[in-house]
Amino acid sequence: MPPTKRIQFTVNIKAPVSVVWQHVTNPESYRQWTSPFAEGSHFKGAWESGAKIFFLGPNGDGMVSEIAESRVNEFISIRHLGFIANGVEDTVSEAVRAWAPAYENYTFLSTKEGTSMIVDQDVSAEWEEYISQAWPKALDILKKLGES
Repeated sequence: MPPTKRIQFTVNIKAPVSVVWQHVTNPESYRQWTSPFAEGSHFKGAWESGAKIFFLGPNGDGMVSEIAESRVNEFISIRHLGFIANGVEDTVSEAVRAWAPAYENYTFLSTKEGTSMIVDQDVSAEWEEYISQAWPKALDILKKLGES
């Protein structure tokens, strides 16, 4: 059963696409712009097509995912497959199968002013409010990073 809804967020950043891409995927800046989701957020893995990647909180719990598609400076599609808790990956439980796979896609468009980044996120009803509040804050931080 797929997630209930796909939500979208857009930010315009006065910086070239390559700069925005770098801030999205760089481990240090990633920690900064994703802090509205969870302070201490980080990732382990690579942003390349087919690569396994973990999106983790400070305690090491988080999401088990893979990069479904990655076109540098154009597009990233993240396929969320499950959770990791206490070092144990769960991609098969009933709770996970209720929503997985779920996609989080980043589209980077070059504009006259710089970059328009569009985020499309699959979300279940229970997480919609949280995600809808966190994304605008995260994108505001990303904008400040890109324009500084």
